[in-house]
Amino acid sequence: MTDESPARAYEEIDVAIIGGGPTGLTAGIYAARALRRAVVWEHSMIGGQIAQSGLVENYPGFANGIEGYDLAMAMHDQAGRFGVETKYEPISDLRREGPYYIVQSDSGLYRAKAVIVTAGADQNKLEVPGEAELTGRGVSYCATCDAAFFKGQEVAVVGGGDAALDEALFTTRYASKLSVIHRRDQFRASRLLQQRVAEDPKIVPVWDTVVERVNGEDEVTSVDLKNVKSGEQRRLDVSALFVFIGQTPNSSLLAGLVPLDRGGHAYVNLWMETELAGLYAAGDVRVDAARQVVSAAGDGATAAIRADQYITGRFDAQPAIK
Repeated sequence: MTDESPARAYEEIDVAIIGGGPTGLTAGIYAARALRRAVVWEHSMIGGQIAQSGLVENYPGFANGIEGYDLAMAMHDQAGRFGVETKYEPISDLRREGPYYIVQSDSGLYRAKAVIVTAGADQNKLEVPGEAELTGRGVSYCATCDAAFFKGQEVAVVGGGDAALDEALFTTRYASKLSVIHRRDQFRASRLLQQRVAEDPKIVPVWDTVVERVNGEDEVTSVDLKNVKSGEQRRLDVSALFVFIGQTPNSSLLAGLVPLDRGGHAYVNLWMETELAGLYAAGDVRVDAARQVVSAAGDGATAAIRADQYITGRFDAQPAIK
């Protein structure tokens, strides 16, 4: 008996971009303007985390700020104007075949000359009542983005690592008082950051404590706390809760292809290149990302510029590869 099943048909594209946040959309704009066929895959919300943010005041060009959703949609519209295609579906597999990359999604198989992974990262959540409902209304995962909205108010930070203390110190520029809530009896951050926190009169450590509930209707008004050693419960009145308990990069497609750090972030060089030629990782999915929308856009532009140069040298400068 012979196998009469049809051969797999690949749809040919130049640049596959996995992730439709600011990094991916900027990469798409740059790739499309270089006359490359660029396809962006986004399995959730176009714009990523920024689309769920409130007023964004630190993105250049908007003197009065811009709503995160509006910024995301503007980026998407701009990408579409240059011919970037958007597919709203997850990627189930990414592999290399010869000089090409095979991208598998619900709509079929795509053969790409270069791939830019911009899938971002998900902030770890407290998973307590009120957190999801009040995200963007006092619950935040980016003090650099949102601390200025709470000038002269009492706020709290959850976490004990470098990111938590660094953001806490930044937030004291605006807050009148800041409680740092940590489930242990000492911070895990660097000694320098711990020293700076200890010397800041606005910061009050709250040791051995977890948040059990975030309270408020239209905005955060307080959090319910529990001491993990004594079991004592109390309520802390705050106007905002900044959560920094780590993040999980969406790098599962890269596992087994390129080296990742212990947290799952891809190692890249200054051009966003991984160890595999033609495979790039940019934005929050890479090591040492600044985790800001402006730096995310810069990463996307950098990766797309390098991908275009790679395609030119690998594919355009020689006979077509069969």
